[in-house]
Amino acid sequence: MSAPPTADSYGASAPPYSAFDNMPGYEGTLSGGGGGFLPPPMPSFPSPSPQPEPSQPHWTIPSISEETARDALALFASSKCCYSKAPVKDGVISSMEAFNTYRYRLETFTESRSTEWSQKPYNGEPVDAFTQQPPGPWDIVAQAPTFFKDSKQVIKVPYTSSLKQCHDCLGMGRSPCKTCSGAGNKVCWVCNGSGFRHGEDRCHHCNGRGRDNCAQCNGHGSKICSTCNGKRQLLACINLTIKWTNNSSDYVVEQSSGLLLENLNKVTGKELFNDSRYLVYPVMGFPDPNVVSAAERLIREHQTEYSQTSRILQQRQTIELIPITKVNYRWKGKTHVYFVYGNEFKVNADNYPATCCCAVM
Repeated sequence: MSAPPTADSYGASAPPYSAFDNMPGYEGTLSGGGGGFLPPPMPSFPSPSPQPEPSQPHWTIPSISEETARDALALFASSKCCYSKAPVKDGVISSMEAFNTYRYRLETFTESRSTEWSQKPYNGEPVDAFTQQPPGPWDIVAQAPTFFKDSKQVIKVPYTSSLKQCHDCLGMGRSPCKTCSGAGNKVCWVCNGSGFRHGEDRCHHCNGRGRDNCAQCNGHGSKICSTCNGKRQLLACINLTIKWTNNSSDYVVEQSSGLLLENLNKVTGKELFNDSRYLVYPVMGFPDPNVVSAAERLIREHQTEYSQTSRILQQRQTIELIPITKVNYRWKGKTHVYFVYGNEFKVNADNYPATCCCAVM
C-alpha cells in the first residue's frame, strides 16, 4: 500500500515567468495577458489635418399629424392588457406641441494590441525561436474588419516558438491522482477500512483488504498530465491579440417638453448629417450652438483618450433630429397629456386615464 505524495509533488499550477524566453521587442510579456496593451508607434508621416465641412443650409423639421398621434396612442393602449381604448375613441385633441431635439453621436473606431505568452502540448510543430528577429507587435499585418464593428483576432508571433519541459508533471507525462492522493486506492466505503462486516464476515466489496482501487486512475496512482496531455513537453509562443473597438459617445440637446431623455435611447431620428473620415472636424453651420459645442468637446476628448493606447482608424459623426410631440387632449372633462417620439412613433403616457379593464367604455 503506497503512501500519498506530499503537496509539493503536484507541481506548480502555472509556469514561472523564468520558463519563458526573453524575446527582443517583447520584454515584459507575461502569461495570462500580463503584457498589457501596447501603445502604437509614432506615425512615420504627419497625420492629415481635418478639413471643415461646408455648412448645411437646410435643416428640415418633421411634424406629425393629429391622425398619426391618435393612431400611436391606439397602438400603445392595445399593447397594454388593462388599458381601455375609450380615451383613444372619445378623447378630443386640444393642442399638439413640437419639441424636436437633436442627438449628436461621435464614433471612434480604434485598434489596440496586446501580447501574452501561451502554451500547449507539443505535437511536432515547428520551433523557430531565435532563428531570426521576431517582427514588432505593430509590424504584424492584420486585416481590419468593417469599420465601426467590434472584432478580435489572435495571431501567433513568428519566431517566438520554443519547447519547454512541462512544469506540472516535471516532464514525466503523468501527474499524481488527486482523488486518491497518488496512493492508487482509498478506504473501502463498505467496511470503512476494517476489512470485515458484521463481526468476522470478510468484506466482499474489498475482499478483506480494507481499501478499494481508485476508479479515477484505475489503481495507478497517477493520471495523464492534463497540461501536456502526456507529451512531456509544451510548445511556448507569444500570441498577439488585436481588438477593434467602436467607441461611441452621444449628446442629446435638452428640451423642455417634460419627456425624460432616457426615453430617447431606444428610438431613432431623422438623420440630418453624416460625416465619416480618418479624423472628423466639428460640424459647422448647425443652427443649435449646443450641438456645435458638444461636437468640439467630444472630438477633443476622443482623440486625446484613444490615441494614447490605440490606433485611431476612422471617425464618424452623425446628427439626428428626434421628433417629439406633446399631445394635450380632453377626456371626460379632464385634460391629459401623452408624448409621441422617434421615427417609431413610440408613446409615453405615464398618466393614462383608463388603466382598468372594467373601465366604462
